[in-house]
Amino acid sequence: MSRIYLETYINADVQTVFDLARNIDLHQKSTSKTNEKAIAGRTSGLIEENETVTWKAKHLGVYQTLTTKIISMDKPHQFTDEMQKGAFKSLHHQHIFKKVEGKTLMIDIFDFESPLGIIGKAFNRIFLKNYMKQFLIERNKLIKTTAESTTMSHNLTTYSRIG
Repeated sequence: MSRIYLETYINADVQTVFDLARNIDLHQKSTSKTNEKAIAGRTSGLIEENETVTWKAKHLGVYQTLTTKIISMDKPHQFTDEMQKGAFKSLHHQHIFKKVEGKTLMIDIFDFESPLGIIGKAFNRIFLKNYMKQFLIERNKLIKTTAESTTMSHNLTTYSRIG
């Protein structure tokens, strides 16, 4: 099994970041390079516990589908999604959100395993782990810029009301 661990500091409150991380529409925007679309289950808005979403995307030149389910959620501290159907042998993605010095620390723990035994393990090491890491980094960049611009916009609105 391969694990990707990412930490992203975001200058926004935990609830905003939590909601952006489970926003189907924002996820589709962050994955425009792979033309990822939600095609079944929850297809827009905020995904909730016990809901599924089926994604269709072009990875490595081939269209694939992946169905995940939110298996646990503790608002706004964590949620975990797990593959129900797809190309991986297994996929488990934990999203954790912590308030740290007035900012949010968003942690991704992404565990996955490819099929095909030794060939799959070699493919993970040589290519797939880095590919998936870059995929998650792109998603996190959009969450960060969206959250920080939302917070900035809110602060400017509050300031203009005071002034």
